[in-house]
Amino acid sequence: MTSKKYPINPATLSKPVGFAHAWLVHYEATQARTLYLAGACGYDREGRITAVGDIVGQMDRAMANIGEILSAAGMAFPDLVQLNLYVTSRGDYATARQGFGEVWKRYCQRHYPAMAMFMVAGLFDPLAVIEIQGIAAR
Repeated sequence: MTSKKYPINPATLSKPVGFAHAWLVHYEATQARTLYLAGACGYDREGRITAVGDIVGQMDRAMANIGEILSAAGMAFPDLVQLNLYVTSRGDYATARQGFGEVWKRYCQRHYPAMAMFMVAGLFDPLAVIEIQGIAAR
């Protein structure tokens, strides 16, 4: 099966350095597309973490950034098939579950891809408290 690969780096997001925001694989015979999302954090367009110390605020911004990437690839949130969430504090997540739910409903309504959450010692940006990575398919 022949495929073509395209980096997806929307101009509305901070310019990636040393990586792509996502890679789109297009299978020509079936017109199927798979999008591999890099880890998205709560970065603004200038590459600064927003909502410092606020896991819900950073999740909201990360989901907005994922939405930009999906749109640039001709996809939408219902195309997400898998997400990994990396958080730096189990306690922060536990106290913010309601806020997480509200953010989730705003972007994904009742769509729930396969998901896993991992508690990590830290993320690349020391101000980041959540990073979201995943796969979409259409």
